[in-house]
Amino acid sequence: MVRVRVAAFAVLSLAYPLVVYLSLGRFEPRWMALLLFALAALRALTTRQPVWWVAAVGAGLLALLATAFNQALPLKLYPALVNAVMLVIFATSLRFPPSAVERLARLTEPDLPPFAVLYTRRVTQVWCGFFVLNGALALVTAFWASNQVWALYNGLLAYVMMGVLFAGEWLVRRRVKAAHAHG
Repeated sequence: MVRVRVAAFAVLSLAYPLVVYLSLGRFEPRWMALLLFALAALRALTTRQPVWWVAAVGAGLLALLATAFNQALPLKLYPALVNAVMLVIFATSLRFPPSAVERLARLTEPDLPPFAVLYTRRVTQVWCGFFVLNGALALVTAFWASNQVWALYNGLLAYVMMGVLFAGEWLVRRRVKAAHAHG
C-alpha cells in the first residue's frame, strides 16, 4: 500500500503543472486546490521525515489559499515550495553529514572511499545550486509569467534541466571513478 501511495504521489507531482495548466479556465482554482490537497495528504502519508511534513503543511496552506480566494497563484507556487524543501534537505545534509547524495550512493555502495565521499559532497552542493536556480525560476514564472510559460517551465523545462544534470553528473562520476581506479 505504501508503494501505491508513493507512486501516486510521484505521478501527481510530475503531472501537476500540466494538470493545473489544462484546468485553468475550465475549473475554478478552488476546485483545482483539491489536487494540491491530495498531494499534501499523499506526502504526509508517505513520509516519516519532519521536513516533508512541513512541505505537506505548506502545500495544504497553498491549497487553502487557492480555495479561500479562488485564485490560481497559490496553485502555481507549489513547484517553488518543492524546490525550497529540496534545498533545505540537501543544504542541511551538508551541515550535518553525510550529504544527501552520499546517503543515496551508500544504498548501492556502502563502503565509499574517501574520494567518493568528497565527490558526493560536491554533487550535493551542485544540487543545492540547482534548487536555488530552479526554485527562483519557478517563483518568477508563478508571479510574472503567463500560465503557458509557467506550465512550460515547471512542467517540461525544469524536468529537462534535471535530466541534463543527472546525465552530466553520471558522465562526470564515470570519469572520477576511472581516474581513481587507475590512480
